[in-house]
Amino acid sequence: MRPRRRSRSASRTVGAAVTVLLLALCAACGSRLPERDFAQGTPASPSGPGSAAAPIRVGIIASATSPVGGSAFTGPRDGAKAFFDRLDAHGGIAGRPVEVHECDDGGSGIGNNACVHQLIEEDKVVALVATTSLDYAGAPRVSHAGVPDIGGQPIGAAYDTWPHLYGIYGSLAPRDGTPGWGGKLYGGTEVYRYFEREHGARTAAVVSYNQSASAAYARLVERGLRAEGYKVVGEQVDFALPDFRAVAADLKQQGADLVFDALDTHGNARLCQAMDAVGAHVTAKVTNVQNWTSTVPQDYKDAPRCRNALWVTGASRNYEDTGDGAVREFRDATAGLATHSQWQLEGWAAAMWFTDAARSCARRGVTRACVDAFMSRSDGYTARGLLLPVEFAHLPRPPAEHRTCLSVARWQDGKGWVTQGDMNRTCFVVPQLPYSP
Repeated sequence: MRPRRRSRSASRTVGAAVTVLLLALCAACGSRLPERDFAQGTPASPSGPGSAAAPIRVGIIASATSPVGGSAFTGPRDGAKAFFDRLDAHGGIAGRPVEVHECDDGGSGIGNNACVHQLIEEDKVVALVATTSLDYAGAPRVSHAGVPDIGGQPIGAAYDTWPHLYGIYGSLAPRDGTPGWGGKLYGGTEVYRYFEREHGARTAAVVSYNQSASAAYARLVERGLRAEGYKVVGEQVDFALPDFRAVAADLKQQGADLVFDALDTHGNARLCQAMDAVGAHVTAKVTNVQNWTSTVPQDYKDAPRCRNALWVTGASRNYEDTGDGAVREFRDATAGLATHSQWQLEGWAAAMWFTDAARSCARRGVTRACVDAFMSRSDGYTARGLLLPVEFAHLPRPPAEHRTCLSVARWQDGKGWVTQGDMNRTCFVVPQLPYSP
């Protein structure tokens, strides 16, 4: 039986970008190149049947030196590189090694366009893999060149806008050059439904800064919570001089079961510290996939009770689930990394996705067109069970509701991130709400 389509949650498409937006404090870093620079006609990478032992070139763009800091965007890149290193150690793809070309766009639109030009026109890569860019200004150029971009992180709206771009979580949108449907994206309320159904939560607080990106995301979360029947407590703090202790005291008085936020990592840590100080105990302090990392003990070192109330939701198997063979393979290959994260695992899955596409093309030639054709048929792809089934549906109209599944984990000192239930069975039919990218 074919699995039912699942929608992309607003908590995945927007939530993963909130920390980035708040720290960068810029809506568009840099500018775009002139339209003439988006001309088509770039030749495909020379990877046909006649180049039996030639390496297969792929590109990885990461905003490694963005205004956010050196480690915010490198997880998917590191996971993808670890996969390709392991792949080459075991013979590559039909005997051909994968040659990885990296480019750091610096977190700016100008830098991103420069990386796209370098990788596509100069290095002639077959595909981009695990793209993680603060400002994906070069996305139109990638699409116009017919270069498949596989398993990128949807920090902006590019993966719901352009053909040939295949985000790690899939997309139901037409992807015809306009974001979503008529400029609107849609996200589900499955996260809020989960905590109501599984933990009886009925009162939720949403904490934000008095800054436009933070406030806009907070309004989106509040709308979803109200759609699920929650009592919503809105809390806003000054970005420059936040009074987290006053917020924590109000959370306690209001009896909040859940806390969602539109804060950066530092703000989250300070909020947790204040919650511990005033005795504001909640069922869950809910964060997003970007913060699903092994650095929790350091990030929340002064808030032990709140730290152990941290929960995270996403669309991929917990990187701590070493009882699963595919996760164990990832962890073995990345054992030398100082930290681990869910974004690393998703970068690993993106590299696996490209590899499966390239293997399907090995006899005819690993070309951009062949890899892209495989990707366009990727309905239900799971990367050996690391991802929830991914789909690219091109629906002409946004769905009113959809069945969506969740990967859920909670932090426990001494154990790390502990999986809560089977992600393939933690599923809900929920309304889809519009929001502006």
